[in-house]
Amino acid sequence: MKLRIEDDTLRLRLSAGEVQEFASTGRVEGSVHFGHSPEQRLTYALERGSEPAQTLPQAEPVQVHYAPGAITVLVPFALARAWVETDQNSFSHNLPLTENKHLRILVEKDLDCRH
Repeated sequence: MKLRIEDDTLRLRLSAGEVQEFASTGRVEGSVHFGHSPEQRLTYALERGSEPAQTLPQAEPVQVHYAPGAITVLVPFALARAWVETDQNSFSHNLPLTENKHLRILVEKDLDCRH
């Protein structure tokens, strides 16, 4: 899975195999190691909600959880299912932040990737 972070944009690109893994397990992750210790690693993941009604109506449909060393993009069950079961190549969401800022989240199928 490719991770691209630029300004207030977070982009994940999944290969066909990773899309299949996400479809079957509900989670796919990657990591970047910056040193020898486990603390010197960034893990990034795409995770599906487990229930069709898990997301509350007032909650953002796509969410990001950040903790030191870990970024997880959370996707509602119905959106994830539609994305993996159709020809839909991508989905995006502008997550409102403080001070009139937004985090643009973009998740794409990188189906031409052959590595």
